[in-house]
Formats: sequence, structure tokens, C-alpha cells
Amino acid sequence: MTDTRTTPEGENGTVADAVKGNWVDRLAPARTRPYLRLSRLDRPIGTWLLLLPCWWGLMLAMLHDGATRWEDLWIFVGCGFGAILMRGAGCTWNDITDRDIDGSVARTASRPIPSGQVSTKQALAWTLAQALIAFAILLTFNLPAIILGILALLPVAIYPFAKRFTWWPQVFLGIAFNWGALLAWTAHTGQLQMPAVLLYLSGMAWTLFYDTIYAHQDKEDDALIGVKSTARLFGDAATPRWLTGFLIFTLALMAWAITMAVPQGRNLMLVIALTGTLAMGCHLIWQLRRLKLDDSDRLLSLFRSNRDAGLIPVLFFAVALFA
Repeated sequence: MTDTRTTPEGENGTVADAVKGNWVDRLAPARTRPYLRLSRLDRPIGTWLLLLPCWWGLMLAMLHDGATRWEDLWIFVGCGFGAILMRGAGCTWNDITDRDIDGSVARTASRPIPSGQVSTKQALAWTLAQALIAFAILLTFNLPAIILGILALLPVAIYPFAKRFTWWPQVFLGIAFNWGALLAWTAHTGQLQMPAVLLYLSGMAWTLFYDTIYAHQDKEDDALIGVKSTARLFGDAATPRWLTGFLIFTLALMAWAITMAVPQGRNLMLVIALTGTLAMGCHLIWQLRRLKLDDSDRLLSLFRSNRDAGLIPVLFFAVALFA
């Protein structure tokens, strides 16, 4: 591993959009910091956004069966470790493919590869190491879930290139980031069913919502270097209308998934689970009301707040299990 360098963003290679005072910058050994930053461990929001659809899928599957098993605790925990590792592997792969682009964008120029802290070969080795550990965790699940986990590598590999050929790279992000809803449901039930697919589509709409907000931070730099995004496609004037549409699809598809999953006659369970969807919707509406597309700090803050938005259904699903 290479030594860290001082960058324009601060000492020890601190990345521009990292959480200030994060544990990587403060506590991690200096030689490990570039690799932990490649994995975005100094920016945990992405791990949460990858993990939460996994927990949605698991919880909804448990509501569907009306039963919990000890194996579900491992699926819950295993998804957590897997999200950390696969988000790390995916982000490292993204930084490898974007190494030239990142050096031209103010927010990303301080990342480990464009700033010279890590070589491309070292980053490739780090990607492989994380993916192999994640694969070892995947092997503890049932065969259908293992197959789904292997298939997930395809959208992960494609996503970094999407912004070069489509105005909708957020769709590809949504395909990759919400795959856990399918995988966790299948890990519990042993088969992929329609409620999981609807929940997956709900997560994709949610990704379009939060990542369009995120992409508005870079729209000026993206325009200069020719990178596409929904933020550039919609523009400032139309973005609120599109976000409203994504919000509606997120809630409608999640409610549909819940309605299909909860057994007939479990009315209290159904009401509690649907209330979680409504509560998440209130959070997304709150984000829309606070939206300022010319305020990068506000955009980043709203993007990060989606951890709380996504946790809301998890909590309501957990309560519904006891109804």
C-alpha cells in the first residue's frame, strides 16, 4: 500500500465530499486510508442506500411468511457486511473507470486515484479482494440467492460507463443499488416472487429521486466534460416535477408490494406496513420542500438524509411483524 499525500483538500489526502471528522481521517492507520477512501468508508451514506433495500426485502418476506427464523438474523447481518464490501468494490471499480474524469471535477479530484495516492493496479487488487470476501458471505445463502448475487455483478460493472452513453445513468445505479431487495427476499423464501420485484422497482424510483438531487452538485462540471445525468437532462426548472413523479412511483410501488405480500386477514399488519410507506413519503416531501438546486451544501445534506428516509419502512416492517 502507498503512503498518503497531502492534497488541496487537506492533510492526509482528505476527500472533498467526505463527512468532516470521519473515523477514516481521524483513526485509521495512514497507509490504509487511501483504500478505505476508495471504499467510501469515510462517506457511509452509500452503504446505507445499498443496504436498506436488502432489509426491505428481508422484512417484507418475513411479513409474507408470517414467521421468523434464526437464519433471518444471519441474512440481516450478512447483508450488512455484504453491503459494505460490495459498495466498496463497486466504488473502487467506479473510481478506476472514472480516473480521468474525476481529475477534471472539483468535487472528485481529491479522490485517491486522481490525486495519486493509489495506482490503478493497486485499486484493481483492492476491488478483487473486497468482491471475493463478499462472495464468501454470499455462499452462506441458498442457491437461488447465490445466483442472484452473481447476476448482480453485471449492473455493477456497467454502471460507471452509463453516464457516457445515456442521460439516465441513475437508472443503472438503481438497477445495481436495489438488487438486494430481490436477493434478501429470495434468501428468506427460496424463490423470487412478485412482491420483491415491485419492491425492487420502488427502490429504483427512490434512487432516481435521491441521485438526481445528488447529481445537481456536479452539473456544471459534467457539462464541461460531457458527462450525462438526469440533473442535466431535466434542468433546474423541470427537476422538481420529475422528483415529484419519482416520489409518487416510489410510494405506489412499495404500497403495491406490501399489499401483495401481507397475507389476507392480517389487517393490522397491513396497516402498520403501509403506514411506513406513508411516513417515508412524508420524509421525501420534506426533502422536496427544502430543495435548493443552486446550494451544493443543501443538496448533499438532502441526499444524505435518505438514510433516514429508507430506515422508516424498515422500522415499520419490524413492528408489523408482531401485529
